[in-house]
Amino acid sequence: MSAWIKICGLTSPEAVATAVEAGADAVGFVFHAASPRHLAPAAAAALARAVPPSVLRVAVTRHPTQAQVEAIIADFRPDALQTDVADFEGLRLPAALGRLPVLRTGAAPPAQLPRRCLYESADSGRGATADWQAAAALARRTELVLAGGLTPANVAAAIAAVRPFGVDVSSGVERAPGRKDTGLIRDFIAAARAAAAQ
Repeated sequence: MSAWIKICGLTSPEAVATAVEAGADAVGFVFHAASPRHLAPAAAAALARAVPPSVLRVAVTRHPTQAQVEAIIADFRPDALQTDVADFEGLRLPAALGRLPVLRTGAAPPAQLPRRCLYESADSGRGATADWQAAAALARRTELVLAGGLTPANVAAAIAAVRPFGVDVSSGVERAPGRKDTGLIRDFIAAARAAAAQ
């Protein structure tokens, strides 16, 4: 199997360039004021200019208002929006905008699973590990992107346990909150690719 890999919470040109060069399939930019990775849409747009069309640019939010989403779309122009699955019910979105609904450890999944979703710990961006057993059950029913507490050291074990469609990392490749380590980004992608190939 192959692994779809997203590097999330990017805040610097060096981190964006490293993620792209190392072979990430998607890059995430956070629009959530409580996060140390929060960016204004215009700042994210500047960082994303060098991202090739082959790499998905994801706007990562949590419980955004319609006005916030419209500002993100206008200024950043993402390929996809990531937010909790229930948030999508109250948002009006362009038909062409991709969606990456978030399911969380400890919360019952919807009866109708999205075609692709991200499975996360109860609280994003803090390095807490998701429930791999629950994730594995969901991964048999949908294209599941596993997130939550992943690092270069444990991503191979996570892939072996869950068999996800993809993996997503943020704090696990940082030297400080909101500051990515380019070496850890490369290590994570290499470890995920190697594990998925086995």
